[in-house]
Amino acid sequence: MKHPFDHILLATEHTEFDSGAERVAFEMARICGVPLAAVVPVVSNPEYEIVAPELAVVAEREAAAKIAELRASAKKQGVRLDILARRGEEPYQEIVDEASERKSDLIVIHRRDKRSFLSNLLIGETVSKVVGHAPCHVMFVPRASGMWSHGVMAAIDTSMAAEHVATVAAAIAVQCNLPLTIISVIQHDTPALHTEVERTISHTVAVAAAAGARVKSLILLGKPFEQVLETAKSLGTDLIVVGRHGESNVVSTPFGGTTQKIVGLSDRPVLVVRV
Repeated sequence: MKHPFDHILLATEHTEFDSGAERVAFEMARICGVPLAAVVPVVSNPEYEIVAPELAVVAEREAAAKIAELRASAKKQGVRLDILARRGEEPYQEIVDEASERKSDLIVIHRRDKRSFLSNLLIGETVSKVVGHAPCHVMFVPRASGMWSHGVMAAIDTSMAAEHVATVAAAIAVQCNLPLTIISVIQHDTPALHTEVERTISHTVAVAAAAGARVKSLILLGKPFEQVLETAKSLGTDLIVVGRHGESNVVSTPFGGTTQKIVGLSDRPVLVVRV
């Protein structure tokens, strides 16, 4: 089965928080044989730089040093890396614009380690805006994470997005020869809702199986984000796949709510599928 990502864009500032995203992006490019590009956003304020032009010089030198280090790291790992710095007042806009211009189908970006419900779960304003405006899927990677090697888990709802989320997850599972678990969480169980969830699960499992995935499914009861995180941990799956928007509890509109909590609290990569 064809890998779902043909053009991966690593968004990095090459800080300690970016190490996991850089590691995963390099591994994906090397193992899956797909092109890798990277963008280093540089904050630029033209009015302030007129007053203090030396700041722009320092920023350019720092960006050049980061790019040189990333190129050296990629070369050491046998990965071809097309990388550049983009200057602008809003880093997220530079990342989104670069993804659009390159027609990227995946952005790989960091997620801060400290977990809290304060300050947007400390995902960061830039990162939140990236997923909110990105023209493609976005993968969030904690600093200590590596590429998945045990299993993939897709968390779906009963919206039309469910099939797409399951299809992307199945493609990754098949490509990496890993088992796939599809789950759906019911927060308030009723006979009608349970029937609807069973129907959706049955359909998405059939879609994943037809794609060649070794797939199983679970219907769970409780708070969606808690069940998703606990189930990923108990199953040992090291990649979580969710949708970017939807109509029920597992996916929220726009980036926020349950999806935001999953991303902010997960200790493993989370792929947010654009649907």
